[in-house]
Amino acid sequence: MAKQKKPVKEKAIEVSLWESANKLRGSVEPAEYKHVVLGLVFLKFASDKFAERRQELVAEGKDKYLEMPDFYNMKNVFFLEEKSRWNYIQDRAKQPDLALIIDTALHTIEKDNKALKGALPDNYFSRLGLDPTKLAALVDEISNIDTLKDKKQDVVGKVYQYFLSKFALAEGKGKGEFYTPASIVNLIAEMIEPYEGIIYDPACGSGGMFVQSIKFIESHHGSKKKVSIYGQEYTNTTYKLAKMNLAIRGISANLGEKAADTFGQDQHPDLKADYIMANPPFNQKDWRGEKELTDDARWLGYDVPPRSNANYGWILNIAAKLSDNGVAGFILANGALSGGSEEYKIRRKLIENDLVEAIVVLPRNLFYTTDISVTLWILNKNKQAHSKSVGDETRHYRTRTGEILFMDLRQLGEPFEKKFTQFSEADIKLVARTYHDWQTTGAANIPEFCYTAHLEEVSSKDKDFSLVPSKYIEFVNRDENIDFDQKMAGLQLEFAELLRAEDQSKKELLNVFKELGYAIEL
Repeated sequence: MAKQKKPVKEKAIEVSLWESANKLRGSVEPAEYKHVVLGLVFLKFASDKFAERRQELVAEGKDKYLEMPDFYNMKNVFFLEEKSRWNYIQDRAKQPDLALIIDTALHTIEKDNKALKGALPDNYFSRLGLDPTKLAALVDEISNIDTLKDKKQDVVGKVYQYFLSKFALAEGKGKGEFYTPASIVNLIAEMIEPYEGIIYDPACGSGGMFVQSIKFIESHHGSKKKVSIYGQEYTNTTYKLAKMNLAIRGISANLGEKAADTFGQDQHPDLKADYIMANPPFNQKDWRGEKELTDDARWLGYDVPPRSNANYGWILNIAAKLSDNGVAGFILANGALSGGSEEYKIRRKLIENDLVEAIVVLPRNLFYTTDISVTLWILNKNKQAHSKSVGDETRHYRTRTGEILFMDLRQLGEPFEKKFTQFSEADIKLVARTYHDWQTTGAANIPEFCYTAHLEEVSSKDKDFSLVPSKYIEFVNRDENIDFDQKMAGLQLEFAELLRAEDQSKKELLNVFKELGYAIEL
């Protein structure tokens, strides 16, 4: 009997598209060609939606309205002039002026749709001098995407998210700040539950926090019409990415009139948000700029954050933007947890004002731009007993005044892209359930995982308003006063020195690896 051939596994469209996009490599840097690829993906999606709506009008006998923008906008569809439609571009893909044709299409669609003002790549294709043959091949590949094939699947959103993550990986250290890995965003959303109200991100990058907020709402059978989204982004090209990312998903957002520095040109000075989600730049230097910002209203009577590091500037900006019942989840470098004379005064007052609800240390290697362990902070302005509806569930919160939940997630996570770590769905559910159980029942003291500290303990002479979780969480068979990140860094340095030494011995190397937690043989 002849052997049956195994069915060939069809490549996911985003993988095929990435392989096609990689053909642009060479003279064009990833930081540039992501705008080329994502601009084309956006055009294809907008064209498919336009064509679908056009067919609806024809079926309804409304042929005379086919070229009237209002009849598209009323259905949240962008109106496209003929030269912005995908079939127009596809028919001209072999022409030597294809780059100019695409630039014209993008410019025209932005001009005709106010919601896209400042969102699309501006003259990218002509300026970059792309190989017309490679560009034509990319157009052909994108033509194969039926963006409306599965109404239940966010096909274009999936492609977009995949590309953002791959570009962040490709750009490496010091770049890729536009993207926060999805599992971190998912964790924040599942913990603070941005179900309805105003959502704000003061350093919104490509808009990942907003996308996940909407996914959270939809997964709990809510309505995205019940949220209003506000954000700000400093880098102009990333600002465009965010606007495109949101437009693709039909998410309406106010990202300010322009790309601007959150501290120097606050685009939402009077905003009070119910939920804040953020991953601001770590340890920014000289962030106060020429304005000095010593009298800024956002400091709320706290000390002025030091010029040498913006971490506490971000914390106070976030605290100032919270509504009376607001909750915030944001990521900072671990250094903000302790030390610093000016930062100490601010941290102490934040704790005494009972704003800090939870401190969660995350594993190493979650980010594409740094391998350090970082911290998720949760601030909550309403620790009093109250009820809140989340989808079909009504949650009854107990009074949590004077309490802080500490969590250490460094034992969680799974391998991702060989050298990175991400949270699994099970990890996220475990952490969110632990946090919400603590909010409602107070049960959360698990060795090496979590601990509830009261203000009396945090303010004691021994702890002195430190927010380092290892000072509170019980570690079995370990010295709880060890700063494990600092110890790991020291061990790595010791290992590097041993490698450089000419008389290194096998025993010394094995001892270092043993301390690092690896069982290997040389």
